[in-house]
Amino acid sequence: MATPADLARIALALTGVTGEGVGFGVGKKGLCWSYLARVQPKAKREVVPGVVAIRCDLAAKEMLIETAPERFFDDDHYRGYPAVLVRLERLEVSELEGLIRSAWAIQAPKSLQKGAA
Repeated sequence: MATPADLARIALALTGVTGEGVGFGVGKKGLCWSYLARVQPKAKREVVPGVVAIRCDLAAKEMLIETAPERFFDDDHYRGYPAVLVRLERLEVSELEGLIRSAWAIQAPKSLQKGAA
């Protein structure tokens, strides 16, 4: 079972990543962030504890949701956006690490990736 602390440890170990809580990025590009949802229509969005959005490509997002809907999902706000919603408590730490590393590979500048290799 992955936790927000695991997420922070994994993200901050990657070259150039900054952030806190569950919001991390490289430069000005986000890797993962808190999931905000509307409890009621037209209500203000509120943080959903234990759920984060993680950057990924759309093909990977669809595959994750299709193969493990208990761990990965989408909502109207994120439909068509290259990030998947993740229930941390249902992930193994190794799975979370793979997702965060993939997000970093998508977002980190090539110059930073060459230095990290």
